[in-house]
Amino acid sequence: MIIPAKSLSLFVARIFEKNGVSAEESGRIGRRLVNANLTGHDSHGVIRVPRYVNWLMDGTLVKGQNVSVVSDSGTVTVLDGHNGFGQSVGEQAVQIGIDKALENGVSIVGLRRAGHLGRIGDWAEMAVEAGLISIHFVNVSGSLLVAPFGGIERRMSTNPVTIGVPRDDEPPLILDFATSLVAEGKVLVASKGGKPLPDNALVGPDGEITGDPKALYGEGDAITAYDNRVGEGAIRTMGEHKGSGLALMCEILAGALTGGGCAGPDKPTIQNGMLSIYMSVEQFGSKDTFASEMRQYLDFFKSTKPADTANPVLMPGEPEQARRLDRGANGIELPDETWASILDSAHEAGLDDKDLEAAIAAA
Repeated sequence: MIIPAKSLSLFVARIFEKNGVSAEESGRIGRRLVNANLTGHDSHGVIRVPRYVNWLMDGTLVKGQNVSVVSDSGTVTVLDGHNGFGQSVGEQAVQIGIDKALENGVSIVGLRRAGHLGRIGDWAEMAVEAGLISIHFVNVSGSLLVAPFGGIERRMSTNPVTIGVPRDDEPPLILDFATSLVAEGKVLVASKGGKPLPDNALVGPDGEITGDPKALYGEGDAITAYDNRVGEGAIRTMGEHKGSGLALMCEILAGALTGGGCAGPDKPTIQNGMLSIYMSVEQFGSKDTFASEMRQYLDFFKSTKPADTANPVLMPGEPEQARRLDRGANGIELPDETWASILDSAHEAGLDDKDLEAAIAAA
């Protein structure tokens, strides 16, 4: 199924509206999820709709929330997201960080108890649009998915790290990655007929390395399918001990330091913690000097001879830029099973095919 991005965004928004979420917040959720698909991060896109709806119904996610200030020293701010949709409380937290960095030159924001924050690259893109460098560390309290290097039992989540750097009149550098070998959403995508996993992405309870999503989700049935608590295996860390160490630091910085808590068996609710650092380039010297030095180095970086002439060396953010152009022009292709699960959520909310037709017409 190929759907224009704007139509998909409007249709997703209608699903949340019908589930009692305000039009403004529903629109924000739809835009952020579809933006993840546009950049090629399908694991954090509209495939999440059924899970978000279920979380809304069982109270894991709470509609209409605003962040509250736990503490504020001027430069360092700690915020509570009250289990609100990450697309809402995440955006609010990032805007606070941006405003304070523009005023003071630097700011640090700790966000605790947020709902799923989606693609963290969105938040770095917000910062670079304001001319700021940003660094984000994220953990997931209540989610055990990843085994540490050398282990086979789950002890942490996929814990992304993101860095954004603005470039004058050129696309920014956006480094955005999970510290696991693959994000859990990519396992979900693979299990629903999307892009297969690498053969070494997962580890089974017996220590066997595999790319079969059943290691994470188990055999499943109509009720338990895609429930990552059912499988007995785990996702492996990227970069062996390096990814494992970085994931551990995300737990400490985004979980322990923010006050949101680290992952563990006694944390039943899925909550994101995020520690974000925002910096103004001008605080470090001349903006022009920085831009010139960065441009020269990036040209040098890109000039290396590629190992495969058909695949040039890319900078962080370039694959996403290319996919955004392609999918923005040609639409977003969804696996049949993903689209069917979204339609199921729409029908359960009281929508029908006419609502989809209306979304396409409105776009």
